[in-house]
Amino acid sequence: MQTNSTFSIIFFTRKSRSTANELSIYVRITVSGQRSEMSLKRTILFKEWDSSKNRGRGSTYKIRVLNAYLDQVYSQLLDCHKQLLEESKIIRANAIKARYLGEDDNHKTLKELIAYHNTNMVTVLKPGTMKNYATTEKYLDKFLNQKLKTNDIYLKQLNYRFIIDFEQYLRHYKNTKKKLMLSNNGVMKHLERFKKMINLAVKLEWMPKNPFNQFQLKFDKYDRAYLTDRELEQIENTYYNNDRLERIKDCFIFSCYTGLSYIDVKELTLNQITIGIDATHWIFTIREKTSERVKIPILPQAMAIIDKYRDVSEKKENRPLLPLFSNQKANSYLKEIAKDCGIHKNVTFHVARHTFATTVMLSNGVPIETVSKLLGHSKLSTTQLYARVVEAKISEDIQNLLIRFETKKKKAMEVLEG
Repeated sequence: MQTNSTFSIIFFTRKSRSTANELSIYVRITVSGQRSEMSLKRTILFKEWDSSKNRGRGSTYKIRVLNAYLDQVYSQLLDCHKQLLEESKIIRANAIKARYLGEDDNHKTLKELIAYHNTNMVTVLKPGTMKNYATTEKYLDKFLNQKLKTNDIYLKQLNYRFIIDFEQYLRHYKNTKKKLMLSNNGVMKHLERFKKMINLAVKLEWMPKNPFNQFQLKFDKYDRAYLTDRELEQIENTYYNNDRLERIKDCFIFSCYTGLSYIDVKELTLNQITIGIDATHWIFTIREKTSERVKIPILPQAMAIIDKYRDVSEKKENRPLLPLFSNQKANSYLKEIAKDCGIHKNVTFHVARHTFATTVMLSNGVPIETVSKLLGHSKLSTTQLYARVVEAKISEDIQNLLIRFETKKKKAMEVLEG
């Protein structure tokens, strides 16, 4: 903390450019010989300014108001100097001026934080994630305009109540048809993104404390939808003369036997098919969502689909391996396929990934650690959300346990009888 620096504040005037007999009033801040000046946006007649006292001359109402304002500016500049000392900041004339004008880090706004986040995270986060942040930003804008009647707010004004009020705004937000737009988990995802931006502000020292410290995100837990063996077989054995349905069915089945997400299937090329450690075909790729490298042995069902579209793919270098539609169209067509197969589930393309983890892998005795590697998860806990051990597998494991118990019992009886 600086204690030996000199510090002074004086008011002075300059001739007004617009009026000949008027003076414009300025303030000069000086710290250890370094100056910083700013206009106070006030004018006074030449004859009404006392240059010896640096104040207005006389006792008229206009002069009394002006001098009271100058005293207030003087007091506020002293307070800015005191704040910087208490924060152990480097004391400079420009720093005091910036604090007074609200242009330093202590006066950053929510809009400035969002702009900084978007600028710096655009090269770190995936486009889909940035799109989600943009949606959260829109809800924050609407909340500020509709509930707080403002278009921005200082970060230091954000508190626990702001978070609670924003949460309730999201929970009760309705579209033009008066329909609620967000589920509990939808609300929590927006708050989660908002929290990450606030965490950034705290790290940047734009905020003294985090208003989320006492707020807990509470997500509802749901069983992840997946297809059973019978349902998967039904789709596999359904054939379409309609090209669009046959293509999306093949892509979906391919995902069921590889665990690749929609975007990873869409961008897969023949260059990513290679011979693996066991002399069979593998997929070597990098997940679009997490940039995790994954190596997946190609099961026969998936290889058959690759061979089906190989001729088309080989005609052009780096052409996508499978003919996949947009995600929206793919999910729409999958609903038609599910209806045709008598499957009463909300079948989306991501259901294939869950099916791979649960029905194809875990239910057939593949260890969860292996499944986690195949899915490209960096944490096992993430795989546990995708992969639910079904009742049939539990029953099978218990039957095997009972057999082992019975075997041990028989061996013990043989020892006693012998």
